[in-house]
Amino acid sequence: MQRKHLIRLSYLLSLLLLMGACKEEEYAIPTLSSDFQNTAIKRNLGPNLIGKNMEFAYAMALPQVKGKILSAQVEASIPGAPGTYLDNQSYHTNLSRVDVGVIVGEPSVTEGNKSRVAFTADTCAATLRYYYVVPEAARGQKVTFTFSAISSTGENVSYSMGPYDVSRMDMVLDLNVKDGENSYISIADMAVYDETAAAANPGNIDLVYLYREMPSVTFAHSLVSPAADPQYLPSVALPAGVNKSTRLRKAWGLRDQQLARLQFGIFIDDLDFQQLDLSDAPNYGINMKAESGAWVETADGKYRAYIFVNAVDNTNKSARISIKRYAL
Repeated sequence: MQRKHLIRLSYLLSLLLLMGACKEEEYAIPTLSSDFQNTAIKRNLGPNLIGKNMEFAYAMALPQVKGKILSAQVEASIPGAPGTYLDNQSYHTNLSRVDVGVIVGEPSVTEGNKSRVAFTADTCAATLRYYYVVPEAARGQKVTFTFSAISSTGENVSYSMGPYDVSRMDMVLDLNVKDGENSYISIADMAVYDETAAAANPGNIDLVYLYREMPSVTFAHSLVSPAADPQYLPSVALPAGVNKSTRLRKAWGLRDQQLARLQFGIFIDDLDFQQLDLSDAPNYGINMKAESGAWVETADGKYRAYIFVNAVDNTNKSARISIKRYAL
């Protein structure tokens, strides 16, 4: 990394740290601090889900004349799942708004709840990314993080982040359903089955996906409980034991960002499922559209879920769905 870039990064860090203390007075360029400084931000939005990343950016800097950074570390209050690491690249954004990484140290070493990078570059400023894979042990808990760094001057700095709530929800993305083939949906298993697998696991089947073109009603892509009135399951011969009555309410315009991966800043969280009331909901939902969804409660009352329709295909009588599920 070039010295000029390090000086700019060090100056930027100082500027960011000083901005919060500015009063309404004539602007003056802040004086570069002589201290070893650090700060951190959380980069990802939305509920923190089991098995998914929480991403942070950790910035640290000291004046060029004082020395260099020797190491950086992150300590989590709950050890992360496999795949947790502190990136050994320092990132900056270029004029094209593209993140550019430059290797500044050895690959991350993660042991227990600590991830550490030993620096190899002659660097007085760096911004590292930290990726924490949320473990099962954190479900429904709070997690905190302590970022720290050591310089060649012997100075130590640290920065605390959190606590952050970890959701009790589970999520699965991009399940492919197809009329007459992979058409049986299990909320308990967060999976899609064909007829043979459904017959082997009848108690786990909550919904049937089907596509129909009818002259008198717009049926199209539909999600129907096995116990629904047979008129909503035309020409469907259910396997023995597939007979649950799952309550379902269609939703429009609810494009959860984690399910849809679109630009909409909408997130379904635990509280939405806790407050959901489907006591008067029907057990079928016909004419489901792309980017629509459905709130669901299983017949046994164990789970509530939101099924998002990512895409539909009329020609192949199929769809792609993603699910968030909450255990009651």
